[in-house]
Amino acid sequence: MSRVCQITGKKALKGNRVSHSNIKTKRRFHPNLHTKKFYVPELDDYVVLKVTAKGMRNINKKGIWNCIIEASEKGYIK
Repeated sequence: MSRVCQITGKKALKGNRVSHSNIKTKRRFHPNLHTKKFYVPELDDYVVLKVTAKGMRNINKKGIWNCIIEASEKGYIK
């Protein structure tokens, strides 16, 4: 189960955890993912997507159908 947003394509980044004594150890920054069910009126059906908070804002702004089309063109949804 990958941690990638199906609308924006955001995925985990790498970085360092820095202690008080300035010792650096590797860590990962994961996106704020949620599994959410959206109703698509064009398909007259529900679609389950794994989206970030920013992806949900894009869906609210542009509409679910336009976001699905854009994401499939970019290759985020297969």
